[in-house]
Amino acid sequence: MEGLLIHAVVRELAGQLPLRSLGWAFPDEGTAALLLEGVGNLVLRYRPPNPILTVEPGRLGGEARTPFQRLLEARCKGRLVGLQQVKLDRVVLLEFEGEKGFVDVAPARLVFELTGRNANLMVCDLEGQILGIDRPVTPAINRFRELRPGLPYTPPPPYQKLDPRTLNPEALTPFVGQTFAQLLKHLDGVGKELGAELVRRAQLSPQTVLTAEHLPLIHRVIHSLVEQPQGRTPFSAALRASWEQEEAEALRKPLREALQRQIKTLQARLQDYRRALERLEEAKRLREWGDLLMAYGPQITPGTVARLQDFSGQPVEIPLEKGLSPIQNARKFYERAKRLEANAEKALELFPQTEAQIRALEAELKRVEGLSRDELRTESRKLREKGPQTGLRFKSPGGFEVWVGRSSKENDLLTRMAHSEDLWFHAQGLPGSHVILRTQGQPAALPDLLYAAQLAAYHSRARGEKNVPVDYTAKKHVWRPRKAAPGQVLYTQGKTLFVDAEPPEE
Repeated sequence: MEGLLIHAVVRELAGQLPLRSLGWAFPDEGTAALLLEGVGNLVLRYRPPNPILTVEPGRLGGEARTPFQRLLEARCKGRLVGLQQVKLDRVVLLEFEGEKGFVDVAPARLVFELTGRNANLMVCDLEGQILGIDRPVTPAINRFRELRPGLPYTPPPPYQKLDPRTLNPEALTPFVGQTFAQLLKHLDGVGKELGAELVRRAQLSPQTVLTAEHLPLIHRVIHSLVEQPQGRTPFSAALRASWEQEEAEALRKPLREALQRQIKTLQARLQDYRRALERLEEAKRLREWGDLLMAYGPQITPGTVARLQDFSGQPVEIPLEKGLSPIQNARKFYERAKRLEANAEKALELFPQTEAQIRALEAELKRVEGLSRDELRTESRKLREKGPQTGLRFKSPGGFEVWVGRSSKENDLLTRMAHSEDLWFHAQGLPGSHVILRTQGQPAALPDLLYAAQLAAYHSRARGEKNVPVDYTAKKHVWRPRKAAPGQVLYTQGKTLFVDAEPPEE
């Protein structure tokens, strides 16, 4: 954004100061909007490469999304009492009065550098010390000045150019005999866009060699540009389009990633099913070995390998487990073959279902990619109402939802997201899942309690055991100690149920 365009915004607001601030909004991670009473939103688009300072009508929304935005919201409070542009450079200083209250907020200065790819925004105290900055500048980035919290603010290096606001015709005399383009390079606050506008208004070519007769015309054109620079109006539509696009992508990203995770999980299951089907040949071989051992058991000498002829007369070597008789080895082969066959049978049943699920998820992913911003908002709201989309989900006999964590991070997330009056279950003294019975303070019948307890026992190291103790308590009595790893908690007021660590009946 060029200096004269910035000057037009500053000039418009400076005469109205002080202005009461009604708070900050953050339409995206690179934009801050200060709502000023009676004016609208003073929008600071501070991320490179196209920073913008403009005034937007209405009221913009958006919570602070980055640590810097949270600092900005906390430290720049009270009335806007100062708004100043350094010469016609692309640097604007905003001063805030601070406010008195339960916790006083000291006055602060906001430094906005609209310098293209080096654009930045920083919060300073009135002495100039940097309190926070969007993008710290290290010596590796800029050897002339360093910008980071704790250091005094160093402005960009000074320069000498003609100020078009105070320019008189005599100041243009040294440019007689030079081209119009050379004059444009020496005008402060005029860049490529405004330079082209000056050329258009003067109806001269950039390569026109200036004469004394040209100077009054050029002086009038420069004065008109100061009073009414062009190029401000498109910013509003461009900003809103950018915000809408960024908001839509921010809403779309978690939906897309959740679907992609589900597709990846189902594709891994398909691979498992393929391997299970491929092992049918192994099951057939194991059964043949078992049949041979049962048939020739008394004739087999002790050892680690049985060398026999199969029923077609072909030689075969059968590995034997040391310490077991041929009959016992045969039984183990039958058991392994039975498991492989059961896995293959299950794979045959689940393979088409899983493929159908993947196709449905891919179709849903395609639908999500085509949703508008408003439709994405609706989808996101529905997901928030349903709760966190992690962990396993079940329904208890009484109709309560049950969450089961599958990892330490999921355990931590589900427990934190649970209602304070939900019931929390965990196998007593054993590693395992956190299980949440979503009662939200409603009384739960014994079948519901036993259902959740059995899930906690089954999803623990006690799986398969009988009479496993499971503790439960209200979630409000569960807390994570300081510096504890995710999923590690303490709890009080617990009660204990004894259940078998088997999957509960649906």
